[in-house]
Amino acid sequence: MKFLVLSALTLMTGFALRAQQPYQGTVGRTLAESKEWWPAPAKPPAGSPNVIWILLDDVGFGATSTFGGVISTPTFDSLANNGLRYTNFHTAAICAPTRAALMTGRNHHAVHMGGFAHYFSSAGFPGYDGRIPSSSGTIAEILKENGYNTFAVGKYGLTPDEDTSDAGPFDRWPSGKGFEHFFGFLGSATDQYKPALVEDNANIKPDGRHLSEQITDKAISYIARQKAAAPDKPFFLYYAPAATHSPHQVATEWSDRYKGKFDDGWDAFREKVFANQKKLGIVPANAKLPERNPYIQAWNELKPDQKKLYARFMEVYAGYLTYTDYQVSRVVNYLRSINQLDNTLIFVVIGDNGASKEGSLEGVVTDAHSPRRNKTLSRDSARLFNEAHIAEIGTPASSANYPLGWAQAANTPFKYWKQDANSEGGTRNPLIVFYPKGIKAKGEIRTQYGYVTDLLPTTIEFLGIPFPQQIRGIKQDSLHGTSLVYSFTDANAPSRHTEQYYYIFGSRAIYKDGWKAGAAHHPNYEDLNGFSDAGKAVTKDFDKDVWELYNLNDDFNERVNLADKYPEKLAELKRLFEQDAKKYNIYPFIDWDDVFKARLINSRKLLTAAPK
Repeated sequence: MKFLVLSALTLMTGFALRAQQPYQGTVGRTLAESKEWWPAPAKPPAGSPNVIWILLDDVGFGATSTFGGVISTPTFDSLANNGLRYTNFHTAAICAPTRAALMTGRNHHAVHMGGFAHYFSSAGFPGYDGRIPSSSGTIAEILKENGYNTFAVGKYGLTPDEDTSDAGPFDRWPSGKGFEHFFGFLGSATDQYKPALVEDNANIKPDGRHLSEQITDKAISYIARQKAAAPDKPFFLYYAPAATHSPHQVATEWSDRYKGKFDDGWDAFREKVFANQKKLGIVPANAKLPERNPYIQAWNELKPDQKKLYARFMEVYAGYLTYTDYQVSRVVNYLRSINQLDNTLIFVVIGDNGASKEGSLEGVVTDAHSPRRNKTLSRDSARLFNEAHIAEIGTPASSANYPLGWAQAANTPFKYWKQDANSEGGTRNPLIVFYPKGIKAKGEIRTQYGYVTDLLPTTIEFLGIPFPQQIRGIKQDSLHGTSLVYSFTDANAPSRHTEQYYYIFGSRAIYKDGWKAGAAHHPNYEDLNGFSDAGKAVTKDFDKDVWELYNLNDDFNERVNLADKYPEKLAELKRLFEQDAKKYNIYPFIDWDDVFKARLINSRKLLTAAPK
């Protein structure tokens, strides 16, 4: 009897914590002297819409037709034409930091994700251990506590490697961070036909179909089951396909749609996209396209076999992106078929960073013939291998990634790439907001500054859900993001997110009221994973990194460096970065050189444990 009484009290206490309500009954010596009390079940505000967050991977600002690109994305076009396009939205420049900031509404170092949750690159410091604290609750936890069902499919990327077996622990799996169901993979990348697949709290065997098809089937099934059981209960779906992160793998029926479409090369691609962006109002009318990055050869200087090879890489990438748009359309069309589309608030972030520079100058057909995996590989030998295996690009036998020239093209109108936290090319990503029932504007553009931490406060403000002071009894840290709801109805409202730092493995920047100071850092990923004939090694020195200064109000794509003209402004921003470095756990500076040369405890352990 004593056990039953204690269990009931424990259960009741648990309910009280979940609902954040103190117990309001009376406990007397007998039932006659007592009064029962049950907390009201959590319910969202009346009329609350479903919410979907869609996050793509490694796409590039100028890839999709929605933002001026020449790659067809009709689903994204439709959502944007019936909603809002944000052209000044930003990410952290690489996947795990972006996803941690997105999920929590806090800066990525503040939630311990300065790099990755991978064992080889995590470090025993508050900003880098890869373990999001419970005091930084996720959007899924908040919405679940407020009566939403919560589902996630696709890439998660925030679970420490050592926790990913069937033995767990599971508190840092999606199920431990507020998602009631999850189907996808826990790491940063996976093969699309042989994925490292997880369902809920178990590793499972893939069925051989493309991962994007599988996650879409699962997302639709979650919605269908939920609506059958509780038609009026809203859901939150986090839909995060692996696309278009490498490996670029897609059926030829999709890639062959683009046969011959890129034969005129990346220089012509950039010019076409830039012209489209001006017509759409995506870029200012007086904007100019930056010169081709000096790393990249002019297309008209390439040999015919090179052009054929490089064009095929882009055909596969484009097919992969269009196929991804099609899979999103299946979710959209299902919602339409059950009369839920107009009742669904959808955010689409087209990329968790800029287009990937990890495909090297020659592109990658198989990892074994990439400079990252083969330190003896010369540029000529890589190209010759790729030319001999051109038919494998995009197939299940490949682990394809396109060459750097296409990454710059996909990032039009910017200069640099993924990982470059100092550059808009690394950090500026398109955002679409769609909710026909609640947002009257259709097809309009918004230019207010936004950052990935803003989506959580935007969502809960729009839903009328207060930010919780506690989640499951744990006091919550303050949010760092700023809601974008103010901009939904006012295209000319001044930006409210006025300051933001960036830092990824040495590259760093600080934004304040339209001004931005940034420093590239070497050795970077390309320096450390270049071809054997790439040239001299680079000696690192954080103090010798060269800072540049840009006024993004007048020069949105960083063409004119004002560091010499306004040294006081540069000094002011550098001081602000140092303040943020202390405030948000950016220190100690860790770069790729530290990771790849095994200076971290975990990377050193892996190195010493590797077979000789």
